[in-house]
Amino acid sequence: MTDDTSYRRNKNIIVEVQNNTTKDIIIPQDCPGEPFNVFHYENGEWIQIYANPELDCAKADPYTLTPGKQAKIPYDNWKHSLFSQLGRFKISFTVELADATTKTFETNEFIVEEENIIMQLWDGVFYRPIYNALIFLISVMPNHDLGLALILLTIIIRTILLAPSHKAMKAQRKMQEIQPKIEELKEKYKGDQQRIAQETMTIWKTQKVSPLGSCMPLLLQFPILIALFYVVQGGLNPDNTFLLYTTYGDFSFLNIKTSFLGLDLLKANLYVLPLIVGLLQFAQMKLAMAKKGNKKSGPKEMAMASSMMTYFMPVMIAVFTATLPAGVGIYWGTSTLYGLIQQIFVNRSSDNVKVRVIETKQE
Repeated sequence: MTDDTSYRRNKNIIVEVQNNTTKDIIIPQDCPGEPFNVFHYENGEWIQIYANPELDCAKADPYTLTPGKQAKIPYDNWKHSLFSQLGRFKISFTVELADATTKTFETNEFIVEEENIIMQLWDGVFYRPIYNALIFLISVMPNHDLGLALILLTIIIRTILLAPSHKAMKAQRKMQEIQPKIEELKEKYKGDQQRIAQETMTIWKTQKVSPLGSCMPLLLQFPILIALFYVVQGGLNPDNTFLLYTTYGDFSFLNIKTSFLGLDLLKANLYVLPLIVGLLQFAQMKLAMAKKGNKKSGPKEMAMASSMMTYFMPVMIAVFTATLPAGVGIYWGTSTLYGLIQQIFVNRSSDNVKVRVIETKQE
């Protein structure tokens, strides 16, 4: 049986097989062909369809099912080749039983449907452009190095986002500079929330800052980070070549070098990379939260909140990195290093700017 009865065209189909006999069942691999026979319902009859994508079959071992065991066999390597058409499908396979006889089994029928409008927009705006940019960079890199391509892609993306992220960093710096004055207003007009809000809004307007402004770099990067995660996780599958805007001559997905500095970029790294990314994030947070001179940082509660953010965020990012393919960690680490260098320049420029706060008079 399949794990569902209907699929969007971009979803992976998984066949669940269970051995209910008392003997081992060997399911041979027909790489690069699909694991089992796939049929599509066309013009009133079931037509078998085939796929032979360019796959690395060196590690394509047969599936061995011991009695009572279950296996989940994904069709991610043949997803587009077999299921790009819409409509009804079923999968069948023939196994040899213990008495040397054969028997054919069929899955339930399932339907492949068109992607919804949100997924179409997602693919068109984020996933496909990033996918094509990465594959292009890999194709021109020495040895088709995935690690170098990811680093260069990160630098390109961060440079494109340089203006809004620089503006957000400056806004965050200004917010820190005016925070002591805002705390003074809270103390001065204690109990009068309307006046506090009015004076605070006046300060923000005068200084042209917003509390949401400093979150912009992170918000801009999240869709890119998510798209890159899916690209690294499954986008290097040769079955996805239909997503390319163009072809690259003799370039083959099988020649992509996925190891970088001892890391397998398609698998999670539990210790080294998360530690490096966490330390880089900590350094950037320290710079972002750094105070000019010996100015007061505000009340104890605010200082504690800043301190918690400085230490909590790097730990959270490190844990996040440890659960994802190392290629995503390379992107995040390079992006953080880029941001750290940018933060140094922002801090230096803001040290030469005097922030003047004007308090409005109540009529």
